[in-house]
Amino acid sequence: MERIIKPAFAVIGMEGSTEDGPGFIPALWEKANSRFPEVAALAKTNEDGSLCGIWGAMSDMNRSFRPWDDGFTRGLYLAGVEVRDDAQPPKGWVRWDIPGFEYIRVAADAPDVFPRTLEQIAAEGLSLAGAVHDFTDPVSGTSYMCFPVRKL
Repeated sequence: MERIIKPAFAVIGMEGSTEDGPGFIPALWEKANSRFPEVAALAKTNEDGSLCGIWGAMSDMNRSFRPWDDGFTRGLYLAGVEVRDDAQPPKGWVRWDIPGFEYIRVAADAPDVFPRTLEQIAAEGLSLAGAVHDFTDPVSGTSYMCFPVRKL
């Protein structure tokens, strides 16, 4: 568990909702991955040319980047890639401009990471300041959950 500061950033991806039914997130990733060449040139990269990040961004149904509603069971998900600030989504893709936050970042290496981290956050006297996001570091392949605890 580590604290990181992530200024506002943009993600272009495939958007879906919990209202789409069970299995909607893997279906979004399958669609986004199969069409990735359409957005590859828009992706933000590190100095070495590697992608900055792959995001499973989340938001409440109002797109205000609040946590999912109804006990984290109702919300929106965007399966995508971090993009340059000036990037515009091609047809069929959606762009989210995610506000800056201080996050608690935890490796997503166990099924109980979400509830366990929420307990730890509460034990530290903190609360979620926004929706939790999934992040995959393309260089290492490590997947994380990012819990926003302070809006920048």
